[in-house]
Amino acid sequence: MTLNSYKTEARTSFLLAYPVMISMLGQVMTGVADSVMIGWTGATPLAAASLANSFFGVLLFFGIGVSYAITPLVAEADGANEPQKIIDTLRHGLIINLAIGVLLTLLVVFGQNILHHIGQPNDVVELAIPYLLIVTYSIVPTMVFQTFRQFAEGMQRTRMAMVIMITCNFLNIGLNYVLIYGIWIFPELGMIGAGWATFISRVAMAIWMALYVFQAKRFANYRAGFNFGNYSKAMLNKMLHIGLPAGAQFIFEAAAFGFSAIMMGWIGTAPLAAHQIALNLATISYMTTSGLGAAATIRVGIFYGKRDVLGIRRAGFTLIGLGLFIMLLWGILFVVGKQFLPSLYINDDLVLKKVAPLMIIAGFFQLSDGTQVVCAGALRGLQDVKIPSLLIFVAYWIIALPIGYALAFKFNYGAEGIWYGLLIGLTLTASAMVWRFHWLSKKVG
Repeated sequence: MTLNSYKTEARTSFLLAYPVMISMLGQVMTGVADSVMIGWTGATPLAAASLANSFFGVLLFFGIGVSYAITPLVAEADGANEPQKIIDTLRHGLIINLAIGVLLTLLVVFGQNILHHIGQPNDVVELAIPYLLIVTYSIVPTMVFQTFRQFAEGMQRTRMAMVIMITCNFLNIGLNYVLIYGIWIFPELGMIGAGWATFISRVAMAIWMALYVFQAKRFANYRAGFNFGNYSKAMLNKMLHIGLPAGAQFIFEAAAFGFSAIMMGWIGTAPLAAHQIALNLATISYMTTSGLGAAATIRVGIFYGKRDVLGIRRAGFTLIGLGLFIMLLWGILFVVGKQFLPSLYINDDLVLKKVAPLMIIAGFFQLSDGTQVVCAGALRGLQDVKIPSLLIFVAYWIIALPIGYALAFKFNYGAEGIWYGLLIGLTLTASAMVWRFHWLSKKVG
């Protein structure tokens, strides 16, 4: 493989990835906008939003992970020129995602009271539960959006999801403004208003994305994918064997960060609010490389359909390199902006003092974070999800969280100790993922 071939791949992959990167940013900016605008009302509402989003985010990310089964199967079928498999993937993916969305919603509704039993401040929990229930209703529309988004991305059409995400994010910000603060004829709902804004914007995303896929001429031959009924047990099993472990990857990681928020709550309200701010900012950078990970799934999936080993490795390692470069820039920004960036969220000296050291640690783990998310995407393109799920589980739950707990509570490092543990988990995950892709990509034939 020549240097020019890598340059060509980098150009092709970036043109495919940047709309996904922007749409991923749009997705997380819904939470960022909520946190910023809720933070302006005080530290306790911000801590409550952190607690609710930690609980809700674990389940939502699991659902999103399940939906990721669509992209590699569509990309593989497109690379192999098998249109009927593309239709079958969309049709089965839609019913799976709807069922998962309903199940996750019911799980939150019936499990909400767990927040009273995890050692969090009572005033924080009382604010968190009503907000949690409202944002939970957005899971089903999010899963509908994800179904058609992953289909379109598998077909290398990534721009419309970007447009939808950006537009609906502005809708969410506008609704936040009028519903949180009670502008014009709207009542002042506080953080509850932010929950309703999130729900409305996600419903709009789902409707718009479904209409785009149904009406676009490019997808006219695949409209049978909207039909219900006549499902194949073999196809459902195949998609679940990819989707459930992919969802487990997200839930292991999201749950690790969620449990870290619970440990922060054991320290106090100010550390919990600081954790929410640092995590929000780290999530923004994570989503940029998640876009590269999605591109890796698409590009590797297409070459996997063609059984092109050189193409698989070129695509995967090119995107890993792009991820490292972008996350280096993010890391520098976090360290340099450790005081300014958090000040955009809240004007509370105690919280700002707590968050600055966390920003430095977050800056250091950007390289590991970018590497592991791109590698995970490349491995999904190879339809390899079970071993990566196990690697993530071990890295976070067997190593990172126990170390973080020990550093925080046994060695008195406090909030910083928890984040040192997360840094270790991300670094171990990244190392294991790179080795896994290097080894597995050589075996395709």
